[in-house]
Amino acid sequence: MPQTSERPSHGAPTFFVREKRAFLMVMDNHHGDGRFAIWCAAPEGMQQMLVEADPDKFFVPPYVGTRGWLGVRLDRGLDWDELAGIAEDAYAERAG
Repeated sequence: MPQTSERPSHGAPTFFVREKRAFLMVMDNHHGDGRFAIWCAAPEGMQQMLVEADPDKFFVPPYVGTRGWLGVRLDRGLDWDELAGIAEDAYAERAG
């Protein structure tokens, strides 16, 4: 994706647009939650829709969840095309 970079932020690998706006973080057992997941920006309404549809795979992450970010468990057999679409949506949400 254009103008993206990765660097640690808050102890996690984090992806940014134009070095400033985080759009995706990789979290491994954040504060002992037992999840290997990404937290990412999401279009309005997407978080609620996905969490309600499949709470085993999707969740509201702490801190950023109140801003509509989506938690996606990577240890639940997520389809790679679905994951790519979620990451592209996160990028578009923060790049615009």
